[in-house]
Amino acid sequence: MRLGVPREIKTHEYRVGLTPGSVRELAHRGHRVVVETGAGDGIGCSDAAYLAAGAEIAGTGAEVFAAADLVVKVKEPQPSEFPLLRDGQILFTYLHLAPDPAQTRALVESGISAIAYETVTDAAGRLPLLAPMSEVAGRMSIQVGAHCLEKEQGGAGVLLGGVPGVAPAKVVVLGGGVVGSNATRMAVGLGARVVVLDRSLARLAHIDELLLNTVETAYATMDNIEHHVLEADLLVGAVLVPGAAAPKLVSRQMVAAMRKGSVLVDVAIDQGGCFETSRPTTHAAPTFVAEGMVHYCVTNMPGAVARTSAFALNNATLPFVLALADKGLAGALSEDPHFRAGLNVHRGHVTHAAVARDLGYAFTAPESALSD
Repeated sequence: MRLGVPREIKTHEYRVGLTPGSVRELAHRGHRVVVETGAGDGIGCSDAAYLAAGAEIAGTGAEVFAAADLVVKVKEPQPSEFPLLRDGQILFTYLHLAPDPAQTRALVESGISAIAYETVTDAAGRLPLLAPMSEVAGRMSIQVGAHCLEKEQGGAGVLLGGVPGVAPAKVVVLGGGVVGSNATRMAVGLGARVVVLDRSLARLAHIDELLLNTVETAYATMDNIEHHVLEADLLVGAVLVPGAAAPKLVSRQMVAAMRKGSVLVDVAIDQGGCFETSRPTTHAAPTFVAEGMVHYCVTNMPGAVARTSAFALNNATLPFVLALADKGLAGALSEDPHFRAGLNVHRGHVTHAAVARDLGYAFTAPESALSD
């Protein structure tokens, strides 16, 4: 199969779809890999490293898209890339379609088969291709939140861990999944007072056991959410409904009632955000102030630590890329129902139920779309 790896063009996105090590695995199996020049520069991987791994180097993204049967990216195609998509091509990347009707329409109209990293599942119902970046984003949420609490950044001037005689900051984490548990570990490590809310008692119990009673856990009722949000110095939104728009758990009125200078980090912003005051931002302009609170809502948080993120992502995605390259789309997806769950769009059909529901498309089961 012919695989293409374009350079990422989203603002301050430095990750790359395939590392040289992944390219070498593909080339060893007889596949052709075309990489756009400079695609790996952001993670310290030169064109020479890709050539040594067996790749070909193309001068432009357009050349990569034109050459590839399978395009492997990190972030969703940007509007300038929409015209490069073509009927019968396979796209494998993060898509986050529910809050992005323009991208969904472009994918449907192109005739492409688009597989989303974030909706591929495993036998336990987990999201193995989202997990590595969720780990990074969860850990980063505390790092960036602590920075935003500094007075010069617009925050309240609070040190996350406090000092002897002065109380630490209160960190409230909405969601106890991969993002939330990693955020919690980081916040505890910095000495903050941490409260985690979730609707899964099993998750709360796991966090309690993992961190040996160093955090407070609470069931995520409306009453508990409001109570803890209003006391938060740093609020982390870490909720996820796979493939669907994130629920708005924190209203504008609740944000306005928080202590001025508090910080909100909305890791759920890729799926529309879980705070009513959230709107997408970029690494170039990561924050804004709404209702007196600093909001950090960068849609590609792990891009800031591109080298760590790219290698962690490739560890997870490479087996699936190899399956697509070796077996083709139908072969790879027909024999693996968990991989098939990643198919969001196939030749004009929306094949993920949550995306179809949220954006008003007719839903076609992936099995049916592939058989057609």
